[in-house]
Amino acid sequence: MKTSEALMTDEMIMVAVKNGDLQQASVLFDRYHRKIFNFLARMTMDRNLAEDLTQNVFLRMIKYRNSYREGNRFESWIYQVARNIFSDHYQANKNKHSGFIDIEKMSDKIEDHEEGAQQDERERLLHRSMALLSEEQRELLVLTRFQQMKYEDVAAIMETSVANIKVKVHRAIAKLRDHYFELEKI
Repeated sequence: MKTSEALMTDEMIMVAVKNGDLQQASVLFDRYHRKIFNFLARMTMDRNLAEDLTQNVFLRMIKYRNSYREGNRFESWIYQVARNIFSDHYQANKNKHSGFIDIEKMSDKIEDHEEGAQQDERERLLHRSMALLSEEQRELLVLTRFQQMKYEDVAAIMETSVANIKVKVHRAIAKLRDHYFELEKI
């Protein structure tokens, strides 16, 4: 990365992209593709699909660059694009698949020799519990817990208040806990 690129904020780079300097989009891709992929992988629970959707996010970023409003946070805007891509995919494919989510496709585990089996079981239970949550609850937990986004940023992405996000996250965690302990009994 060039020194000048390192000094530029995401917002400055996006303004350059918006104004026609499409080469700058690669800087934003470098900065955000892992975060967006992780978000989509946790939402879809399918790594291959998440890769495809991540590419679509950055293609849409370029196609709809004029919708970016100067002065707004780029991170919030790109996550909104990712949410829209996920929603579009989900709507287009909801009748093609059953409600079953293949948890095994999400496995990205590193085998640990001593407690690998226990850790695998805990991960399996967590993924199964996440799959039982509503789409909104899963998205909130992915953004706040896995992506470690601040409530303020999540509120901006979801176009609601911080207080509303806090309540919804609290409820989602309680629901996740309930699902987890129910599955653990089985």
